[in-house]
Amino acid sequence: MKGAQAWRLGSMGDMQILPGSRHRPPSKRPIWIIFLVSLVSLFLVCAYIYPPHGNAACYMFSSRGCKVLTNWLPPAPARELTDEEIASHVVFRDILNTPSVQSENSKIAFMFLTPSSLPFEKLWDMFFRGHEGKFSVYVHASKEKPVHVSHYFLNREIRSDEVVWGKISMVDAERRLLAHALKDPDNQHFVLLSESCVPLHNFDYVYNYLMHANMSFVDCFMDPGPHGNGRYSEHMLPEVEKKDFRKGAQWFSMRRQHALIVLSDSLYYSRFRDYCKPGLDGKNCIADEHYVPTFFHMIDPGGIANWSVTHVDWSERKWHPKSYRAQDVTYELLKNITSIDLSVHVTSDEKSEVQVQPCLWNGLRRPCYLFARKFYPETVDKLMMLLNF
Repeated sequence: MKGAQAWRLGSMGDMQILPGSRHRPPSKRPIWIIFLVSLVSLFLVCAYIYPPHGNAACYMFSSRGCKVLTNWLPPAPARELTDEEIASHVVFRDILNTPSVQSENSKIAFMFLTPSSLPFEKLWDMFFRGHEGKFSVYVHASKEKPVHVSHYFLNREIRSDEVVWGKISMVDAERRLLAHALKDPDNQHFVLLSESCVPLHNFDYVYNYLMHANMSFVDCFMDPGPHGNGRYSEHMLPEVEKKDFRKGAQWFSMRRQHALIVLSDSLYYSRFRDYCKPGLDGKNCIADEHYVPTFFHMIDPGGIANWSVTHVDWSERKWHPKSYRAQDVTYELLKNITSIDLSVHVTSDEKSEVQVQPCLWNGLRRPCYLFARKFYPETVDKLMMLLNF
């Protein structure tokens, strides 16, 4: 009741008469703002649906190129995997999750890919001597049966087949070597070597470097030029996309789990077998330079070092790396190679971009190389004198 009485206090005469609101004309809509927002929205939608294929269009809108635009756009929806991909990934995952087994009997498999005899058997004999039980030797001779001078190589040839440079037969030979080496459960690390490869350090150094590493040493880098992504074929879709296509030297050194997934792969291997070959679609795709790097970039990118422990000199920028004659082999040459602790890749496009990364061994910066190529047979005596394991 008090509230009602309070409400009745005062009369109309006590109320103040407020001035009425002024009549305002309807405000003009900011049409230019609406037009600008619409234009930007249309541009973003078009850029998402039809992304630019060259950098020129990107630089019309930003001095930082396409990257600043892609950062604004929502991520593309993930592609649904095929049945083959799902099955392959399940197998790869289980293999990679299997813990590595280290024991007193753990060995390194040295796998030699050669057309015939190995000119550096005497040097390798000196390298292996006294370390029996810590290594295995496998030889894939594609042309002639080798003549051996070291007992470590006797009866170590596997069934071999023809190998043609640049063709999938090179990858087939690598997989054949892995298959034979994997039959020995004590083999825990697998090193691919050519007939022109030589060791740079003594056996104990190499054994400890590889056996205690937490990764495989697979060369892998992105080359946007004609000798890199220019070799990619869209026939590899949907399993292999151009953004995942990688390049690297074939001379790998890998852990047992990685050797197993390479051998168990048929899906990605088949794409490179069928669509990465010289002359296909006018391109010069070299399977052994692309299959293994691309495969590991897609399946286990964090498990590889992205550089090879085998040194090769591409400074002459030719189709083949520099070869060393007897007069080239000096103490200074070997010292320079063994002191390198940076991995360098150069792209094949007009920019010739130099990509440099430190060689990290279990997170620590270490010298990169355990082996080197390409040495002529005439260098064997000089190398034995200088290395003197």
